[in-house]
Amino acid sequence: MGVMSESTEMEGSGNTNVTESHNPRSRKLRSLVWNDFTKEQKADGSFVAICNHCKKQLTASSRSGTTHLKNHLGICMSSKRLKRKKLVVRRLVLKSTDAKNDGAPGLEHPQFDQELSRQDLARMVVLHGYPFSIVHHVGFRTFVRNLQPQFKLPSYDVVKADCMKFYENARHRLHEALGKLLCRVSLTVDMWRSGDGLEYVCLMCHYVDDEWKLKKKILNFVPIEAPLAGEEISKSIAEKLREWNIDKKLGSIVLDNCSTSDIVTRELLKSLRPKGFLLSNGDLFCVHSCAHVLNLMVQESMELACELTNRVRNSVQYVKSSQERSIRFQKAAKQVGAPEKPLILDAPASWVSTYLMLETACQYQDAFSCLAEWDTDFTDFLSSKAWSDAKAVAECLEVLYHVIEKFSATRFPTANLYFNDICGIHLLMKRWCMSPHPVVASMAAQMLEKFEQYWDLTRVVMAIASILDPRYKMKSMEYYFKLIYGDLYEAKARIDNIRNSFINLYNEYALQSANSSKNQALLCYVGNTSGYTSSESGTGGESKTSYRVTLSDTRRGLDQYLQETSSSQPSKSDMDMYLEEAVHPSKEGLDDNFNILAWWKFNAAKYPVLSTMARDILAIPVSIVPLDSEARTLNQYLSPMDPIIVQGIICAQDWLKDEIEASPTVGPMDALALVSSAAGLEGDDECMMPPNGDEFSPLSK
Repeated sequence: MGVMSESTEMEGSGNTNVTESHNPRSRKLRSLVWNDFTKEQKADGSFVAICNHCKKQLTASSRSGTTHLKNHLGICMSSKRLKRKKLVVRRLVLKSTDAKNDGAPGLEHPQFDQELSRQDLARMVVLHGYPFSIVHHVGFRTFVRNLQPQFKLPSYDVVKADCMKFYENARHRLHEALGKLLCRVSLTVDMWRSGDGLEYVCLMCHYVDDEWKLKKKILNFVPIEAPLAGEEISKSIAEKLREWNIDKKLGSIVLDNCSTSDIVTRELLKSLRPKGFLLSNGDLFCVHSCAHVLNLMVQESMELACELTNRVRNSVQYVKSSQERSIRFQKAAKQVGAPEKPLILDAPASWVSTYLMLETACQYQDAFSCLAEWDTDFTDFLSSKAWSDAKAVAECLEVLYHVIEKFSATRFPTANLYFNDICGIHLLMKRWCMSPHPVVASMAAQMLEKFEQYWDLTRVVMAIASILDPRYKMKSMEYYFKLIYGDLYEAKARIDNIRNSFINLYNEYALQSANSSKNQALLCYVGNTSGYTSSESGTGGESKTSYRVTLSDTRRGLDQYLQETSSSQPSKSDMDMYLEEAVHPSKEGLDDNFNILAWWKFNAAKYPVLSTMARDILAIPVSIVPLDSEARTLNQYLSPMDPIIVQGIICAQDWLKDEIEASPTVGPMDALALVSSAAGLEGDDECMMPPNGDEFSPLSK
């Protein structure tokens, strides 16, 4: 339909269902653009078109036509999403008779949009990590041709350019969003490598947005030349922080997957401390994740049980070494009534897989004994005492395994969720040290030593996060510390230390809040043209002063007097009110699905300073489940690519995640195949990693 026709239609009502009574052709001249705009008449008689998606106003005069309205829809993101959904729906409901008339002039609604389809193709490639060369694959080309013959498949280079354009646009939007944040962000740093041996630094930020939703975004995926130097990594991180304009908003950093974490931390503190950007002068800057501490202490302690685990491993390997032995073992298992579960052969470098091997093998103790009676070649079977030790080790590992599993499965892993579990593990390790099984006692002693070394560095952050949980406040810390530290004076000293750290951090936030309020008041006062004095420019550049006083000025003295004379009766801070009030009632059970961010959002006005502090502390990622070294390897598709393209694909893929997961028709995404498959167990046995393994890696769901 031509511009002239659309211009004629624009003189009618903005409602597409209303036509002009004096124009008999108006029914044929309606423009589809008015489905997305509302036409209104201003006071001066002119007409404006208001976008239904972004509410922007554009001219709607009879001479302006609708081309500029269509152009606006092309760049309006809300309109793009709506149009994309409509296009998908239209494609699903098209009848076979409509397909025969594809592109026919008699259709009342558009069937195809080349530009929109090209954008969808780029999003698909980014989202699922498909190769750019998919447009050259015969099967894909045939599928697209039969689905929509009008679509002109772009070339390899065009698809790549479209994907990078999508990345740049998304990066610009994220940069603007981070710039507007009023809260702090925390960082995690992961080291990755390509199949060719090129090392990468993956930088991810974590924060609570203005709607009190926990967010995590991959900011950069940049190459680092080997050999890896802590100074270079630190310099690269500092440079990226400045590029994103968040160097002044940095809260904490987790470097558990970085081999030079001590050097990186030292260099970053050296750079940021003098500028006064850090909380508590950097005392809360470096944080260790719970999962990392648990993984590290358990993996090292497993060496003390290596003789026992080797014997179990040899027994399992003997059964799985031939089909004949496997059949004989199954017969023995059936005879003794053992459960029908596959034996698991572990990967010794992973304590999780070793636990799964022990847990399964112990259920076949009688079957292994029966096999030893039938098979004279099976000589390395375990005695009853050895099996008892293996069960005791498996029971300890089971507790730690389920904690790791719980950490990784939490959808909104705010920092308050882990203090109680970690304290519980602390207590259990003390009990295990007194186990009647020597192997368990020695493992527990080593685990406890390693745990307390890292616990001292992370205890303050986790305890403060627990205090900010209205279900516990100070009570959880007081309860566990009295149990963990048997000496009453030591327990009191530990509790007082955390309480003082909490109060000092609150005072820091209160001071920042007061300074911000003073600045706002100063701006209001300076901006008031009816103040005590005002400058007026006379001829020749001279200025004369006016001493005009208003009624509101006379009240300022009263306000000051009220503050001065009331200073002997200070009001309670929101921290005092929060701590003095009763704890929020919890439902029965360990998991009551309490949404702490929703609680703080609702109570932000009641606790203005404390809520600001909670928003920053709760976003610290203390629960990260690190990947093992093999899993942090780029797949064969991404490995040989230009690092700039690699960064664009990985970051854009991550940024698409929230939009896709929010769709009720799509739901959670599968892993995006950025890395090689996690090291599985031998054969078709169960996977060695817990479900939903790494919540905070580029493999995030």
